[in-house]
Amino acid sequence: MEHKIGDVPATSFVTLYCHAIESRSEHPILHDPKAEEITAELNRTLSRSEDPLDRRLASGRIDRNLVIHIAIRAKKYDEYARDFLAMHPGGVIVNIGCGLDSRFLRIDEGTVFFYDLDLPEIIDLKRRFFRETERYHFIASSVLDFRWMRMLLGLEGPFLFMAEGVFMYLEGERVRSLVLQLRETFPGSELICEVVNSFWLKKPLKTLIDWKMHERGHLGREAVFQSGIRDGREMEQWHPGIRFLGEWSYFDSDEEKLGWLRVFRYIGWVRKTQWTVRYFLG
Repeated sequence: MEHKIGDVPATSFVTLYCHAIESRSEHPILHDPKAEEITAELNRTLSRSEDPLDRRLASGRIDRNLVIHIAIRAKKYDEYARDFLAMHPGGVIVNIGCGLDSRFLRIDEGTVFFYDLDLPEIIDLKRRFFRETERYHFIASSVLDFRWMRMLLGLEGPFLFMAEGVFMYLEGERVRSLVLQLRETFPGSELICEVVNSFWLKKPLKTLIDWKMHERGHLGREAVFQSGIRDGREMEQWHPGIRFLGEWSYFDSDEEKLGWLRVFRYIGWVRKTQWTVRYFLG
């Protein structure tokens, strides 16, 4: 396997390895045997890579707090998906920027129509480990090339669009255009997305964030946060049909492994550094 993945999509490898590490741990937050299987296979290539991030992943040297954060987030998004399907059996879920995530396997209740959307190089790799079925499909496209939406036009819905760890890597105007296009094309759908607080994207704070991602996180130079929002209701201003339904921060979790960090749920500007918002696109 040749490892030719751009800096931003390469962040999906970090997510995958966090899933696998936590899944192997005692009393795992997230049970993800597929992530364990894939990382065991990828280790053969990544351990020989010239990329320091690849070698770090293959050796399992990932910050423990990051592993816990990513696992709690994935568990919560799985819960969002299950709640949606409990209300809408046979509904359609689109996992935007899916990476090598195995959410379909974790939440499939026998009726969901599930679409994994990511760049062609990621989907090509994903095909090595996952098989499409009548209810599980891949979309090899940039989320910003709106032609991918045509694949869903014949479906009855309702639709749930999930963007876990994606929007912050896109320019703000492009995120806005995407959300407005989803609302126009799939009225009545829901959007659940992770966002970064735009407060942290101003200098000198952004310089600190970039340093942590590149020097401590060993991510590529192009993997930088480009956009965010200041408040969960901000997207309501983009169109009168967009309605804020709620928000969640991983500090809100009662997971014991989060430990003393749970205190940050009471400190607003920390709780909403990077958090999840949910909308109805009417």
